[in-house]
Amino acid sequence: MDKTIENGSVTSGSRALVETLLREGVEVIFGYPGGAIIPVYDALYDYRERVRHVLARHEQGAVHAAQGYARVSSRVGVCMVTSGPGATNTVTGLADAMADSTPLVLITGQVGSAQLGTNAFQEVDILAITRPVTKWGYQVRRAAEIPRVLSRAFHVARGGRPGPVVVDITRDAQQEMAPFRPEPAPDAPGDAPAPDPRQVRAAVELIRAARRPMVLFGQGVTLGGAERELAAFVEKSGIPAAATLLGLSALPSSHPLYVGMLGMHGNYAPNIKNRECDLLVAVGMRFDDRVTGDPLKFGANARVIHLEIDPAEIDKIIRADVPLVGDVKVTLPLLTAAIEPADRSAWAREFRASARVEQRETIRPAIHPLGPALCMGEVARAVSRAYRDDAILVTDVGQQQVFACRYFRYKRPRSVVTSGGLGTMGFGLPAAIGAKLGAPGREVCLFVGDGGLQMTIQELATVAQLKLPVKIVLMNNGYLGMVRQWQEMFYRKRYAFTEIANPDFACIARAHGIAYRRVERREELPAAIREMKRRPGAFLLEARVMQEENVFPMIPAGAAVEDILLK
Repeated sequence: MDKTIENGSVTSGSRALVETLLREGVEVIFGYPGGAIIPVYDALYDYRERVRHVLARHEQGAVHAAQGYARVSSRVGVCMVTSGPGATNTVTGLADAMADSTPLVLITGQVGSAQLGTNAFQEVDILAITRPVTKWGYQVRRAAEIPRVLSRAFHVARGGRPGPVVVDITRDAQQEMAPFRPEPAPDAPGDAPAPDPRQVRAAVELIRAARRPMVLFGQGVTLGGAERELAAFVEKSGIPAAATLLGLSALPSSHPLYVGMLGMHGNYAPNIKNRECDLLVAVGMRFDDRVTGDPLKFGANARVIHLEIDPAEIDKIIRADVPLVGDVKVTLPLLTAAIEPADRSAWAREFRASARVEQRETIRPAIHPLGPALCMGEVARAVSRAYRDDAILVTDVGQQQVFACRYFRYKRPRSVVTSGGLGTMGFGLPAAIGAKLGAPGREVCLFVGDGGLQMTIQELATVAQLKLPVKIVLMNNGYLGMVRQWQEMFYRKRYAFTEIANPDFACIARAHGIAYRRVERREELPAAIREMKRRPGAFLLEARVMQEENVFPMIPAGAAVEDILLK
């Protein structure tokens, strides 16, 4: 019965929904069925040759998987769940997607229109619940509305600064018959404004006059597909460039003007040089507190040019001398075309000198430790090297996240999927599922801690059912590591409830039919990584790492970025 519906044909709301998804180019849906969404799932059965449905093991996992898919594919992630707990289980994922500007459309089933407001079985006001963590939401009560509302949902999700939207559809709207009349999406708020030519000229003048400038780039570059534009600007201007956590891989790690990651656990050079800069060119980043430290001391001696698509971010944390509101794919080339080539090699050499200090004090001990215990940094660097620095890195949240993001290297854009703004433990495993489906031709390596893995460990069953060749590197230190590090450094080693008793991960992996290997000694690591790389399916490599290892550099909370600790 898989047949395209003609415009104007009378059909059910459920079939109209699936047809609209197909017209939006949807190829994968992540979800979990239930009573209030059964009519849509029944319709989806007839389209199973044209759209793939991924059955997660928890609705939070479904949303994180949709996020991973969106992040690597540049498409809108789509998730579908039932009402009540099915809908409320998605809130963490929606909040994560909102914080990290991930385009997502969540379709939720709802009780029948006549039952709304009666506390019917599995009725919740999901629009009210999710309003603070979504760009837009709408409840559909008539089948005729479905094509128009869904088209708008995709437009809002991907437009301007991307983010999640919710479309809540009553059961009677799913079943009602109505003419299928697809409509182009109406204008929606959030589309990128045109840059102000006067501000462009002002920015060019600041760049011309700067002697010690630095580019700070974030995920806005990736979301705008402006990686080439960024490289062209950096190369013509000669300005050293540093990435936020979510900006990683927008420039290759090997680029001669790339100077590392900013922020709390970033690289020494871009943090310490912040106080010496006379100009900060912020491109597609929002001055998150993990980047700025004490905002009153951030860029204290610098003028600021801020290229940002969301006007709400301008002057929110750091005042911009010249705001350039617009899509960086449009605004960056305007600057590149107008500036003159400049030789700033002496300034760039200062970054390299500072980088040598970090190499000696922090990096070398992390990736070539002298002690007997296996360390997270050496595992991350070894895995990256084994994949020739060309795998997609997916991480959970915590110490392993920072070690992996620091010591992986990147050749191509969209090579890092991690939870930034919300810091969601449990994000990693389902996000890796989505990433592999979004980029099936690339290797996907997940780094996850023993705490984070157990938050969404049920998604191993999804990996097994789909036979996805996701490579999972489990950093097992028996602690909630990042919290333990703070307890060690700031709470007199009072390890309050951060030691974690773990299951036998070998048994869990094998119960799912997933290949497994454990390493405890350094000399075992190369062979284990080779086996993981060689095996065709999913693989769980458990690394028993040092229990009380700390991740450095580190900027203490509330301190200035130049107060960075190397060890």
